[in-house]
Amino acid sequence: MAITDKIYLKNHRQIASQLDANIPKGAFKGATLDLVFSGDGLADLDEATRDRVLEFAEDFLDCGCDDAPYCGHPERKFVRYLLELRAQGLGPDAIVDVMGEDYMLYAYPGDVLSFLDSAVRTLEATESLAAVEGDEEARERAREARNALAR
Repeated sequence: MAITDKIYLKNHRQIASQLDANIPKGAFKGATLDLVFSGDGLADLDEATRDRVLEFAEDFLDCGCDDAPYCGHPERKFVRYLLELRAQGLGPDAIVDVMGEDYMLYAYPGDVLSFLDSAVRTLEATESLAAVEGDEEARERAREARNALAR
């Protein structure tokens, strides 16, 4: 299961109540993305919530794909966001806190830790494969990325 399947709206009940609609808790679920991407009902949200939802849309849903927001770009951008937070030295608890402040999203710290551990293991495998192939440049990039996440 992808980490984006474990990212939730922090104030789900409040948002659903304000919109007078039944929406899923998952931030990257189809109905949630439809709501944010289309903008339907955003005027019904309180100002703080609307600002965070719009920031989420600008940062993760803004691409020129015909299939947007179902093109995979929002999920990839969010994964990059999580990896950048880790590279800044934040641990899983702090990442969850920042995600909540930035976008009113929530995840369990254990899920974030599992995601980060998997990313480190993937980079280790990439580094090994690059060494076998003799691609020193790719090996070095994977090593640097792994070190940034593992510190």
